[in-house]
Amino acid sequence: MIADLLTDKIIEKQNPTCVGLDTAFGYLPEEMQAGVSDFSGVAQAVLAFNKHIIDATCDIVPSVKVQIAYYEQYGAEGLKAFYETLVYAKEKGLVVIADCKRNDIGATAAQYSAAYLGETEMNGKTERAFPSDFLTVNGYLGSDGIIPFVENCKKYGRGIFALVKTSNPSSGELQNLKLADGRTVYECMGDMVEEWGKDTVGKYGYSAVGAVVGATHPEEAKILRERLPHTFFLIPGYGAQGGNAEMLKSCFHKGGLGGIVNNSRGILCAYKKRGGDYAEAARAACLDMKADLLSVLGEICAK
Repeated sequence: MIADLLTDKIIEKQNPTCVGLDTAFGYLPEEMQAGVSDFSGVAQAVLAFNKHIIDATCDIVPSVKVQIAYYEQYGAEGLKAFYETLVYAKEKGLVVIADCKRNDIGATAAQYSAAYLGETEMNGKTERAFPSDFLTVNGYLGSDGIIPFVENCKKYGRGIFALVKTSNPSSGELQNLKLADGRTVYECMGDMVEEWGKDTVGKYGYSAVGAVVGATHPEEAKILRERLPHTFFLIPGYGAQGGNAEMLKSCFHKGGLGGIVNNSRGILCAYKKRGGDYAEAARAACLDMKADLLSVLGEICAK
């Protein structure tokens, strides 16, 4: 089970930190930007930057999350850099989350699922398009937009993180609305996530169908953590978005299990505050984040 693999790595490294490779060209040091004037040059520079970040952090963090929007803007060359970043992170032993927030109905959802979780068949031969362990998905189209992903989670031993309570300030405009049965929209979505994953629960008690739950909404996170005992949380919002360790501790179960915390700009751009080499600064930021998280979670261990 993929949630078991992620949990094993978190326990081994005592660090529930996910490095968010949401790599904007403007985040790169000036010397890496110099002279670049086309998509190919940008993509090559971003990939080189990502590889150095991965090299500097792969022994102390369990996972990376690669946000496709930062690569799509550079066209086919950017998508190649996205793909090669996934491949390189996998080679370094990291659990790889493709942050694409895919969703559509029925057959179209199945194609997205094949691209990121399954395999594509061509005249009897199969090949993986994008080698990710997890994919972020949007479940707000309902079950027929998610079941194809769940089926591939079961078939190929991979996972998804469905949007439940997102970290952005306006998320409550929809997600906090009350339904006729008294639940909020985000509680309803959380209940659906728990149901979708019920047949994929592993040794630590978590399913392959996880939830995106923002660190910036601690009260809602506490409700969801109690409501969704078998759901692993991907937790955005730490650092630049305003979330801190104290705010997100309610996302975790006893023993510090059940969640992984994403940090993008705070790691990628750490050198701008710390000075020196960007990869060394990223490593130092990851270690600081680990210490911050463990200060409220304590030792991470099996329940």
